Amino acid sequence: MTTRTDAAGNLIGRYEGQAPGAPALLIGSHLDSVRNAGRYDGTLGVMLGIEVVAHLAAQGERLPFAIEVIGFGDEEGSRFPTSMLTSRAVAGTLDALPLDTVDASGTTLHDVLRQNGLDPARYLEAAYRPEQVVAYLEAHIEQGPVLETAGLGVGVVTAIAAQYRFKVSIQGVAGHAGTMPMSLRKDALAAAAQAMVAIERIGANGPPDLVATVGQLHVGPGASNVVPGQTTFSLDIRAGTAQVRDQATTRICEALQNIADERGVDLSIELQNDLPATPCNPALTACLAASVTRITGQAAHHLVSGAGHDAMVMAALTPVCMLFLRCHQGISHNPAEAVRHDDAHTAFLVMLDFIRAFATTTAHKPTEFSA
Repeated sequence: MTTRTDAAGNLIGRYEGQAPGAPALLIGSHLDSVRNAGRYDGTLGVMLGIEVVAHLAAQGERLPFAIEVIGFGDEEGSRFPTSMLTSRAVAGTLDALPLDTVDASGTTLHDVLRQNGLDPARYLEAAYRPEQVVAYLEAHIEQGPVLETAGLGVGVVTAIAAQYRFKVSIQGVAGHAGTMPMSLRKDALAAAAQAMVAIERIGANGPPDLVATVGQLHVGPGASNVVPGQTTFSLDIRAGTAQVRDQATTRICEALQNIADERGVDLSIELQNDLPATPCNPALTACLAASVTRITGQAAHHLVSGAGHDAMVMAALTPVCMLFLRCHQGISHNPAEAVRHDDAHTAFLVMLDFIRAFATTTAHKPTEFSA
């Protein structure tokens, strides 16, 4: 491959097709990670793309399209309070770059880009034009236990979940733990505990792709001998479709308001993040599933990704599809992250088969995989 670093800091390798300058099939994932992370989240997808190209090159095999392998530089948003800036630059969905954003040490994004040899004024030049791309393929560890539970090495992603993130605040009345009668209390923490049970119940009783999570909780005043007067907690609701997510959100909000009314406390629910569902392209997904069947001899398992990926951003540029790999106990964002060698090899074979099938199809039906 010929290699370059684009204006956004992404590392890109290009393997030319049968005709120089042909539009490219993009194979990508991210090279950045979170603190105290594992080895496979993101990076495995980039390495698989490189291995596929290495095999094609060793065979002297050229395709009707080029292949570009992209290692995105900022999917996780671990340093700055933003995420997917580099894939958003490639997809052309960034109107402006938040250059004044600072990291924990107070260093601006502008200065970090400069320190790494990038020109902030040219960052948006990383954007591709739609006619330069035929599709986007991303392989990624599942980051969950579904495939391992099913005894499967790989699976096909149908969509990346829609997500809401809320900040929920409950205001009660703080009081002395020894003198405030139980019948007169307006305990904000007890109300929050009841709310969390309701959230868990609604999430568990919904469709399989629905999840609802409370991951943060702050209690005030936070003394052992004081009835809690105020609590704040996070609420994360995800589902494969916006309809399921929104219906669950309505039920959860109604349940929390009923709890607040019954307990005589004040409730505030503030929306902080709204990410739409990103369906993978149906024709590409079917083609990928057929490759899974040919390579494994089993029907492809379809699943929704509860985690976000660069593919959800790239869908604004071109049709996308995703292949998931089994990871041990579903553990991710953790040094214990582990992937079986045979699963990685299966994913490699599936990707190779998919690319060859895609090449044959697009040679005769160039509009079949349109977004």
